[in-house]
Amino acid sequence: MRYDGGHCLRHWDAAGLALVRRWQRQGWLLSFCPEVAGGLPVPRPAAERVGSFVRTRSGQDVTHAFQEGARQALELCRRYRIRYAILKQGSPSCGNSRIYDGTFSNIRIAGQGVAAEYLMHHGVQVFNEAEVVALQPLLGT
Repeated sequence: MRYDGGHCLRHWDAAGLALVRRWQRQGWLLSFCPEVAGGLPVPRPAAERVGSFVRTRSGQDVTHAFQEGARQALELCRRYRIRYAILKQGSPSCGNSRIYDGTFSNIRIAGQGVAAEYLMHHGVQVFNEAEVVALQPLLGT
């Protein structure tokens, strides 16, 4: 679910979406939103990462909520021995290779969201919606 309450599924390709739906039916997925876990509501104002900070368009610093969500995401991974995460590309929390540049001008740059970076730093392999098919051989499915 997007920060504005909308759906993200339109960004998925058919093969990746079919795999995720199958894994969901098999009970292999744990749904978790680091931003909500960190205390942010849905809907909420858009936010973008600038260096180590995350701010809304109005300049509100929401970094702490993003950091807390990342911490809780790692805690879940450790508790359930999760080695792989499928996160939303572009998100200031979940982007694993590209995020928005912090100017709210719809420009993406190389970089990671707070939770993705934290998980990867602690050994969790992070995939985005366009990389789901690459996860399949790792799971042996």
